[in-house]
Amino acid sequence: MISDTLDSLEERMKAAERESGDGKRRSEVQWPIFRIHHQRSRYIYDLFYVQKAISRELYDYCVREGYADAHLIAKWRKPGYEYLCCLRCIQTANQNFGTSCICRVPSRDLEPGKIIECIPCGCRGCASCDFKNE
Repeated sequence: MISDTLDSLEERMKAAERESGDGKRRSEVQWPIFRIHHQRSRYIYDLFYVQKAISRELYDYCVREGYADAHLIAKWRKPGYEYLCCLRCIQTANQNFGTSCICRVPSRDLEPGKIIECIPCGCRGCASCDFKNE
C-alpha cells in the first residue's frame, strides 16, 4: 500500500540529490531535498495519526528506516506546529536575532503582497494560523 508512494518519493529524493546546483545559491540546492523529506514524513504522519491506516509496527519501521522524521512528526502533534516545514526553522540558535525563521511569522503580520522564502528550506510560510481556515 505505502511502498509505491515511498518508492516514488525515494526516486524523487535521489533525483534531487543528483541535481546540479548551477545558477542557484548554496542554500537553494537543498530546498528540493527538504521538501521531499517533509512530504515523506507528512505522508507517514497522515497515514498513522490522521487516517489511522497503518499499524504502530509499520509506523515504527518507517521511522527507524528513515522514511519519516520522528522529531518533525513530534512537533506536528503540538499546538502551533501542525504545519512546521522543518526543524531548522524553529531553532533560534541558527537565526540572526535569536528568533524563529521568517516562514513562522503569520502572513497577516508581513507586508501585504510580500513573498518570502526562508533560507534553510525555502518555505513560504508555515505558521499554523495561516492554515486554520482551510
